[in-house]
Amino acid sequence: MARIGTSSLDVFPLSLGGNVFGWTADEDQSFAVLDAFTAAGGDFIDTADAYSAWVEGNSGGESETVIGHWLAKRGRRDDVVIATKVGSHPQLRGLRADTIRRGADASLARLGTDHIDVYYTHRDDPDTPVEEIVTALDALVKAGKVRVLGASNISPERLAASLDFAEREGLARYEIVQPHYNLVEREAYEGAAADLVAARGLSAAPYAGLAAGFLTGKYRVGTQVASARAAGASRYVGTERGERVLSALDEVAGARGVEAGSVALAWLLAQRTVVAPIASARTPEQLPALLAGVQLTLTPEELSLLDHASR
Repeated sequence: MARIGTSSLDVFPLSLGGNVFGWTADEDQSFAVLDAFTAAGGDFIDTADAYSAWVEGNSGGESETVIGHWLAKRGRRDDVVIATKVGSHPQLRGLRADTIRRGADASLARLGTDHIDVYYTHRDDPDTPVEEIVTALDALVKAGKVRVLGASNISPERLAASLDFAEREGLARYEIVQPHYNLVEREAYEGAAADLVAARGLSAAPYAGLAAGFLTGKYRVGTQVASARAAGASRYVGTERGERVLSALDEVAGARGVEAGSVALAWLLAQRTVVAPIASARTPEQLPALLAGVQLTLTPEELSLLDHASR
C-alpha cells in the first residue's frame, strides 16, 4: 500500500481507470473488471463526472453511475477508494465555487455514496482565482463530502499558489496531482512540476500510464488494431521516440518474462512522487498485465535503458 501525500489515506499502487465504463465496457463488463481488480487486492478506482460525455448518446456521468451500481450491488464502499473529478462535465465546466459544489453533489448521487475519497479538479480554470477554488474544496472536506483533495492538469505556478493559500488560511490542501505522464510523455511533469510535488510532500497518480495502449506494444507500424483507443495510440506509432521505447520495453519484458505494459507501469512506479499509475482495462483478461507491473521491481540497469530510450 502507498500513502497519498500527508493524508492518512493508503491505496493500492495501481489505480483502475474508469474512463472505459459506459464507453467501451458496458455495465456487465465493467462489473467483471471491478470484481477482478478488487479480488486481486486492488482498491483505488479513478473516474470523473465527464466520463464518458464524448460518446454519442451519453451526457457525462455514465462511469460514475456504473461504479455506483457496482458499489451498491457488491457492498464494497468501505473497502475501496473512489476518486472522481470536477470541472469538465458538459453542464458543469470550470471551477467556480458553485460549480464545484453542484458537481460534488451530482457525483455523490451517481456514485450512491455520502463521501468521495479523492476529489480532483479535472483541469485548472485560470479564470477563477485559486482562493475561490481552494475555499470551495475546503468546504466539501469540512462537510464530510470529500476526504482528500487533488488536482489534475495544473501548472506548477497555480499549484504552488493553491498550496500557499491553503496553508496560510488553514484550509484543506491538495495532497495528490494527476499529471499526463508516461514513457512517451515526460516533459510536462518532469522538472518544475515534479520538483514542486516532491518538495511539498504531495503524491502523483499519472493518467494515461500506458499512453492510450501504445506502451502495451500492440500498436506498431504495419499493425491494425480494432480499438476505440487506436487513434490515441497512433500519435506515437512510427515516431523515433516511440520506436526506441518499444524496443527497450521489448528487451526488458523479454528478459523478465512479462508483458511490455507491465514494464511501462513498473517504470512509472519507480519514479519519485508516483504513488499509483492509472491504467484501464476493458475486460478482466487485460488486468493481469497491469497488476504484474505492481509486482515488478526494475533493476538500475533496466531503468537506465528505459530512461535513455524515452528521452
